[in-house]
Amino acid sequence: MLQNVIIICLGMISLAMLLNVLRLFKGPDMPDRILALDTLYINSIALIVLMGLLLRSNLYFEAALLIAVMGFVGTVAVAKYLLRGDIIE
Repeated sequence: MLQNVIIICLGMISLAMLLNVLRLFKGPDMPDRILALDTLYINSIALIVLMGLLLRSNLYFEAALLIAVMGFVGTVAVAKYLLRGDIIE
């Protein structure tokens, strides 16, 4: 029963990731694209955690943590670049 729910959730998150990629390429301006990229990171974390639950492996949770850290740092760097024009002051 739980495996069926996880598979349905995997499909829904995959659809959300596809829509995020469309927004990433089609976005009218740069803040929309940054927001789509940030949401893509969050959806990829959810996808990896669901795969870890489905396959009962702890390795997926560590990968999700790494993607979360890299996504946060990347979003902060791009936002700082857009605001000031330079990442390192």
